[in-house]
Formats: sequence, structure tokens, C-alpha cells
Amino acid sequence: MEQRVGDSFFKILCCLLLLLLVSFSRSAEAYKNYTVGDSLGWYDSQEKPSVNYQKWASGKTFSLGDFLIFNTDTNHSVVLTYNFTTYKLCDYDNSVDNDTVQWSSSDPSNTATQQVTVAVPLLKEGPTYFFSGDYDGDQCRSGQHFMINVTHGQGLPKSLRDPSDESPGPTSAQSGDDEESTPDTIVPSNFNNPKEEMADDDDDDHKDASDASVLLLFMGFKYLSCRRIFFILLLSCLY
Repeated sequence: MEQRVGDSFFKILCCLLLLLLVSFSRSAEAYKNYTVGDSLGWYDSQEKPSVNYQKWASGKTFSLGDFLIFNTDTNHSVVLTYNFTTYKLCDYDNSVDNDTVQWSSSDPSNTATQQVTVAVPLLKEGPTYFFSGDYDGDQCRSGQHFMINVTHGQGLPKSLRDPSDESPGPTSAQSGDDEESTPDTIVPSNFNNPKEEMADDDDDDHKDASDASVLLLFMGFKYLSCRRIFFILLLSCLY
């Protein structure tokens, strides 16, 4: 009788640990910040002959809620578009407002070039294109362009999903202002490139999962992979 109770208790414990392990795996996923071009920054091949932004993007997984960080100067712009034709033509001037956003605009007449950092959130799934649209598209045609595919991942965090939040997004031009306005960009105070940030919705799960991981170590599983632990606990629940 006592052995039966002990076996049942052990199975229940294993099932609980299994659930916590699944929660931990989910919460371990994080939103990411990608620094475009890494140390080369965001420039055309006239300034940085070795740039290849499509090569930089290949092999990376981009998801909703991630940020692309463009380190560039006021002589280069950052244009995001979902329109393939706009991208291929390197033509921001004739783009449609609802599928193209200029996050940073250059000023060719400004002789005092300044360094800038532009943080662009990924807000829509599917093909997404980036280029510099200045000098009639010359910078874009000189290698300053790339395309990525944005996956759903964890979905958008609350700060980007709720339009009432103070989150990055396009801003409309002021009445009577001839110049096009640039979307406001909010960079977290603890920002560090590149850095992984936990999802807002998973903070509590992460705390519980941390306790679970400590318990698993205590039980002697610390030298096993997560996959092996998963199957061990699953078999324990079944039998």
C-alpha cells in the first residue's frame, strides 16, 4: 500500500516537472536585437566596399517583436517596405504610404554628417524589405539593401501590440509641415546590442521555470539534455 502511494506521488511529481519544463522551454525564447551589418554598420558600397547585407541576413531567424538596429549617419536613410516592386526599384518617393515607412531620412545638403542609431521593430509577418532611398536610389543600387522573412515567433509583445502604448510606429506629418516626419523610435534604457529580451507575457513563467530547473538539478538531472529529461518525465507519467 505504501509502495503504491509512493509510486503515485512520484508519477504526479514527474508530471508536474514535465509541465514546468515545457513552460521553461517556452519562456527561454526571447525577442532579439540584430545589429545590421554588425561592425560595418549601414552604408553603401561606395563607403564600405565589403558590405553584403543579404549575406549578413542569411541564416538568421527574424520574428515579430525583434528589432533591427541600424548604425549609420545622417547621409543615409532607412526605408522599410512590404512592396517588392518598391524594393526592386529602390524608389521611396513613389511608394504607397500603407506599405512603406521611412524610419530615418538623410539630408544631402547637410555638410555636417552625424552618426545615428535607428531601431526598427518587426511588426508584420512575411517578406520585409529594407533599403536606403536617397540620392535617387543610388545608395540602394550600391548594395544598401536586403530582404528578410519575418516569422510569427512569440507574436508581438504588449508594448508593440497595443496602439495606445508609447511604442515605435509611423507618425503622420504635422499640418502645414512640408517635410516628411520620421517615425519615433523608442530604445529601452537597458538596450545593449545584440541582446535578448524576455517576452512580457512570459515573465511569470520564467520565474516558475527557474525554480523548476533548480529542482531538476537537485534530482540529479543536471548532466542530461533537456530532450532526455523530457522523455524521462513523459515515460514516468505514462507508467
